[in-house]
Amino acid sequence: MQTRNLIAGQWVDAGDGRTIAVRDPATDEVVAEVSDASQAQIEHAVEGIVRAQASWSRTAPDERAEVLTRISAIMGERREDLARLMVRENGKPIREARGEIDYARSFLDWSAGEGPRLMGEIIPAPSADKRLFVIRQAIGPCCAITPWNFPSAMITRKLGPALACGCTMIVKPSELTPLSALALAEICLEAGLPEGVLSVVVTSDPAMFSETVLGDPRIRKLSFTGSTEVGRRLLGLAARHVCSVSMELGGHAPFLVFDDVDIEQAADAAVSAKFRNGGQSCISPNRFYVQRSVYDAFCEAVRDRIERLRVGPGMDEQSDVGPLIDDAGVDKVLGHISDAVEHGAEILVGGEIADVPGCCSRFVQPTLLGGMTPEMRISREETFGPVMAVQAFDDEDEAIERANATRYGLAGYVMTRDLARAIRVSEALQFGIVGLNDPVPSTARAPFGGFKQSGLGREGGHHVMDAYSEVKFVSARI
Repeated sequence: MQTRNLIAGQWVDAGDGRTIAVRDPATDEVVAEVSDASQAQIEHAVEGIVRAQASWSRTAPDERAEVLTRISAIMGERREDLARLMVRENGKPIREARGEIDYARSFLDWSAGEGPRLMGEIIPAPSADKRLFVIRQAIGPCCAITPWNFPSAMITRKLGPALACGCTMIVKPSELTPLSALALAEICLEAGLPEGVLSVVVTSDPAMFSETVLGDPRIRKLSFTGSTEVGRRLLGLAARHVCSVSMELGGHAPFLVFDDVDIEQAADAAVSAKFRNGGQSCISPNRFYVQRSVYDAFCEAVRDRIERLRVGPGMDEQSDVGPLIDDAGVDKVLGHISDAVEHGAEILVGGEIADVPGCCSRFVQPTLLGGMTPEMRISREETFGPVMAVQAFDDEDEAIERANATRYGLAGYVMTRDLARAIRVSEALQFGIVGLNDPVPSTARAPFGGFKQSGLGREGGHHVMDAYSEVKFVSARI
């Protein structure tokens, strides 16, 4: 298990011996002590990726693609080890962890294919003595700041296209889940990624990291996944040197259920979308709006499925819902439940801490709340936990209005078998991603990102290559 930082091609301990304790969310056991990078080490890491930029950008696209393919292949060979490491630091069920390794690999494989297809143009010139060319070049040294909820996939989603375009990158993973990032860095070196192209630094002072890295004008790109509040601060830092940014920020996804649906299918989709990773996902639906004529039947079907979910430690193959990441997460979820009840919500199932033998109290029962109203915090704030809150609506216009009544615009879900309605509602929702009868819309092949205060730019699909490349126009007189 690697616990040192990768800086300019070398594995290094913190100069002053400081470490960060990585804890198992299920038991609070210390899994590892990871080196806590100093400001000087972060500055050295920046120097490393800046020095490596010129040679890596000149590497042939096919050669860069081969490196990405080898990284993915090694991840596949070590799928089980990587998944178990993820469970120990993140807590998610082992079956989901295995799925995340596959998902993380998909970004590398997709980027490996897209890199060699990054093409330019020849433009017809206005006169016979000119030739006009457009070429695509790497944007330059990049910085990625990634969250704890998907500790492998959120790195490869950024690293894959950056490397494919010829960019170097410094990655700061969450200090809660750094082990997956360091394991990925080991694989990158083993796969033949040249020294200095990638640095991975772990720090207990994220503000210092951001000030240091974004204070350097040679960093030309920031990709951040995290809260809207932190995103605003990073935008301010990036603006000082007009650093390009991609921001995947908070979400508050609505889930609309119309009265023409198959209730059993709708309930399956709702539970699948909501309780993946214990609800700790930016595209996890938070607000469930159900047409009044099917409201009771939907709640009954969902409650039946929730009662069958097994809460337990991630290493248990039978677990469906693991622990929340930390005590603050638990407090927020319980606070949302308590506030909803105070404002008239009914707990249809769950609502309390789950008793899991041999584990700590970070397991919250999968919960269904009936009678959600706009006054409740859960109707206005992202819960990031295993709680469904349901409200009835009467017609299509009302459902759309309620769904859009948020500052966020990352993902929304629609369940209907009416084709015309599906098109109308999908177009009317003010969200960057719409899962139409699909509870799992994310894929490396398609753009991922939000409207409004849910972010800027897109990751995934061919669109992501624009984020890590610059367009250069060459006008040549002959």
